[in-house]
Amino acid sequence: MTGYGLATADYANAKYSVEIKSLNSKFLELNLKYPKAFSDKELILRNICSKDIERGKVSLSINVERTNGEVTGATINTALLSHYYKQLIAVNEELGAGSSNLLQTALTFPDVISYKEESISEDEWNQLYQIFTSALANFNKFREDEGAVLKADLELRIKNILSYFKSVEELEPKRISAIRDKFSQFLDDAVGKVNIDQNRFEQELIYYIDKIDITEEKTRLKSHCDYFLQTLTSKEANGKKLGFISQEIGREINTMGAKANDAQMQQFVVGMKEELEKIKEQLLNVL
Repeated sequence: MTGYGLATADYANAKYSVEIKSLNSKFLELNLKYPKAFSDKELILRNICSKDIERGKVSLSINVERTNGEVTGATINTALLSHYYKQLIAVNEELGAGSSNLLQTALTFPDVISYKEESISEDEWNQLYQIFTSALANFNKFREDEGAVLKADLELRIKNILSYFKSVEELEPKRISAIRDKFSQFLDDAVGKVNIDQNRFEQELIYYIDKIDITEEKTRLKSHCDYFLQTLTSKEANGKKLGFISQEIGREINTMGAKANDAQMQQFVVGMKEELEKIKEQLLNVL
């Protein structure tokens, strides 16, 4: 499910910002980006995100901008670098190697470059934690707002399916009558009315109508749609559950289409399939 949350604050000559972004994903894929000083806090951040976010391709970025001009990073030991460099020049001249990358080589020698070990105080971490929780709250609020829009759209799609379903119910009695008339006319034209065994004809017709009867499919489809709408109102994360229900709705629609044997009913079935595809697309955004 897509989402976005940002929080910033100034603290102790530094500006802190925490940004959380997510894209659709079936599972939680969490990518953290933060200054080295916060490395020991990664597990805490991951655990909180896993509990609160649950699902999505999530990017969490922590940025610290020092406002006092303080620069932290690598330090070059110039005396040691000069010592290595002079030795390399001497060896190069003695061997006549003609190398032109001596300085670059010297920089790779041990202890020439050292890195300052970064760390943060407990107060600084507490401040950052508050910023992080604010960003997470903004992120969840964004998702809630988007969820309300998705809920309204999913309800509309299900209602559209039920509207097509109602049209199918109204058409079905006419369909059976039309099938009977069609078969009767076909036999009249093929063998003549006087040569038709009416009892056998009625038996075969009943058998055929039973094979294309959609009473069970209608009952199950209506039940699945009602269950879908009921699940939508739940406060729990039911994205996967709604996905399973939509699969069951699809099975009933497909069976109705296979049994339709009527052009107009097939049109209603196609309409239901179109709405169901839109539902499946939207469910990728639902937790």
